Amino acid sequence: MRYLFSRRLKLLSAFLAVFLLLAFSTVSFAQEQEDENAQKAIELFNRGQDAHEKNDFNGAIKFYDEALKIFPDFPEIEYQRGNAYQSLNNTEEAEKSFRRALELREDWSLPMTSLAAILVEKGEFTEAETLLTKALEQDGKNFLAYSALTELRLRTKASAEILKELLYKLKVVTTQSGATAAIWASRAALEHALGLRADAKTSLQRALAIDANNKNALLESGEIALAEGDNTGAMQTANKLQKIAPNALSVKMLFARALVANGKSAEALKFLEEIKNPPKDIIDLKNKIAATNAENAADLEKQLEKDGKNAAVLGRLCNLLRVENPPKALEYCKRAYDIESQNLNHAVGFGAALVQAKQYDAAVNLLRNILQYAPDNSTVRANLATALFQLKRYKEAIVEYNWLIEKTPDLAIAYYFLAISHDYLEKYLDAMANYQQFLKLADAEKNKLEIEKVKLRLPTLEKLLKSKK
Repeated sequence: MRYLFSRRLKLLSAFLAVFLLLAFSTVSFAQEQEDENAQKAIELFNRGQDAHEKNDFNGAIKFYDEALKIFPDFPEIEYQRGNAYQSLNNTEEAEKSFRRALELREDWSLPMTSLAAILVEKGEFTEAETLLTKALEQDGKNFLAYSALTELRLRTKASAEILKELLYKLKVVTTQSGATAAIWASRAALEHALGLRADAKTSLQRALAIDANNKNALLESGEIALAEGDNTGAMQTANKLQKIAPNALSVKMLFARALVANGKSAEALKFLEEIKNPPKDIIDLKNKIAATNAENAADLEKQLEKDGKNAAVLGRLCNLLRVENPPKALEYCKRAYDIESQNLNHAVGFGAALVQAKQYDAAVNLLRNILQYAPDNSTVRANLATALFQLKRYKEAIVEYNWLIEKTPDLAIAYYFLAISHDYLEKYLDAMANYQQFLKLADAEKNKLEIEKVKLRLPTLEKLLKSKK
């Protein structure tokens, strides 16, 4: 989170200008030159602030750098420079600027908190906790400090008592005016960690209502989706985060885990291998994925010979064989589900396997039952929509596709099937609108076949619309 305070700093700059004019108003040429330099630095700083407010971060940095050449000991410029670099996901340069700002003003809580947040992301928890403790002592309403402290507590696996104590503080903080999306997301993360998933979802709704692109809120949404077996929803959230904050390690980890959940372990490993100087969290995740990926179906089936009720192994086989051998996958999914019927991952996997095996009626019954417990599960909704579509129950399928589009407006393939459903029901105007939206969003390579089919259909549809008119 960036703290922009350009209007305040412009007033400060005006004050500095007057001060400097008075301080340096002598007849000496050297002092006149210093006076001109001071005025120039202030002007450059203000121009940097203007660019910063317009999200021209590179332009802002250029002006800040020029101002710092004239006034190298100006903490406000260093802090804003750090914010600009952070907005560009350049945490290395941002850290340097925040550290320099603290050198110049050691008790300033804003760069202190921003630096701590970067250190938490890097896994340097000891220094981060020292900075956050100091920042909260100075400002008990420091939302960013609370957010960073929450992440620190969760990543260091703090005890339930410590988490409950922090959650109590956040409940107080979130009742205050100006509570940010990030602080609501932090509250949701603590609630989720303490098993209060319904409360966590409510807090996330509050967070995303404030800022639909808030990184922390989306990260926690992705975590809950994975926990509930909503692999499709987790992947959609991870893809969105990749556009918002592609360089954040937390985003990279969620993206890799979502790939694994969707059966793309090799792709996840390749993605993680590209991270330079990975911290321990990334290395541990790579090792875990590699170990899981190395276990092929034959090896897992041998494990079942020793322990036929190992739900984890059965669930893994359910995912591994779903495309290669749907009937066999279905058997394993059912066995896992029978052993742990309360495990949503097994239930969702079983439902997906039924769809893959073309047992659509059974899939619809199971998936609708799951929705009673997880109404926001995108994976369940997507599979239910597919099953209803294949059963030619288009009116019911339309309800599910509309739900998916409402949650993910850029989901091209949903518009494609929604258009076909309207087309079959002879709702040609709706069909045309959805075909056009599909073409607008579709990927030229990934959706090549569907694009060709739509282009073949459109001329006939246009004639039907004219005849209807």
